[in-house]
Amino acid sequence: MKFIVSSSALLKQLQQISGVINANTVLPILEDFLFEIEPNKLTVTATDLETVMKIHLDIEAKESGKICIPAKILMDSLKNIPEQPLTFNIDTNFGVELTSDNGKYKVMGENADNFPKEPAADDANSFTMSSKGLVTAINKTIFAVSNDDLRPAMTGVFFELTNEGISFVATDAHRLVKYKRTDVSCPQNDTFIVPKKPLNLLKSALPDNDDVLTLSYNSNHLFVKHGGTELVCRLIDARFPDYKVVIPVDNPYVLTVNRSDFQGALRRVSVFSNKSTNQVALSISGNELQLASQDIDFSFEGNERMNCTYDGEDLAIAFNAKFLIEMLSGAETSEINIELSTPTKAGIIKPSEQDANEELLMLVMPLMLNN
Repeated sequence: MKFIVSSSALLKQLQQISGVINANTVLPILEDFLFEIEPNKLTVTATDLETVMKIHLDIEAKESGKICIPAKILMDSLKNIPEQPLTFNIDTNFGVELTSDNGKYKVMGENADNFPKEPAADDANSFTMSSKGLVTAINKTIFAVSNDDLRPAMTGVFFELTNEGISFVATDAHRLVKYKRTDVSCPQNDTFIVPKKPLNLLKSALPDNDDVLTLSYNSNHLFVKHGGTELVCRLIDARFPDYKVVIPVDNPYVLTVNRSDFQGALRRVSVFSNKSTNQVALSISGNELQLASQDIDFSFEGNERMNCTYDGEDLAIAFNAKFLIEMLSGAETSEINIELSTPTKAGIIKPSEQDANEELLMLVMPLMLNN
């Protein structure tokens, strides 16, 4: 069995799915790509048993067949072969011979029958959304996902489907991000939690444009299709905390600041903060915002002041600067509003302007002030 494929086209497609493969797997075959050859068509699959990714590619082939090829050696060789047609010859003992313009390379493959079967999309509900919409949603929420395996529900992004649109929520108990899109029509009210790894893979594989994606889900899996790329991942089987109860409904004080100036000031001042808490204290009075941090153990101290617009009583409140810096990156407007009430109540960060069909809300818990 043989087929001919462009070396650079194959490398580009394999790079999209190679992130699925874990370095230390339980089953050696999980370190392989599954190549399924049909006349003039190639499908390559990678899996770690939780996530499956597939690409489809046009090739020159007259026969059908399938084989598993070790991913690492194949990727390493393709990275060093300039753009040219590559011929793959596969013998009956699973030996694979690659022939380029001036080289021949051999690698041992494995029997494709031992490769894990992918889950079927039984009883799945489907909806569509733009590729850009999903990539934006992942970018705006994924940094707030928890790494605490003892609370599995928080180790993914919560998808909440309603007749008003779709919301994406992530929290690690110290901060919470909710991003809502109203330009998506969902089949029914539903919720599920998608793990972090497949979302990171989607973020890299999907284009940031208006291409239409098809998303399908059932009780156990999410299926995403875009052109020749497909992803299937197992959903997190846990109950997401009721995030609505932690969002304060009455934060009467509103602080408006220039986003990049505030982010820059936080970066500079946080250098001098305690490394375990990253605490920066904000003191707001009139139209002045003061930022202060200190690390008592080393006698470090940082202070800055900047202009702001503030509607409320004078207030001193402390936050984790690292969290604030990450959250400010999620809001892309030039100014942001921070809604506050007391030094012990969560602050809410919102962009000063939002697009018609999207809504971003970020919540951050305060730290105890060091007096």
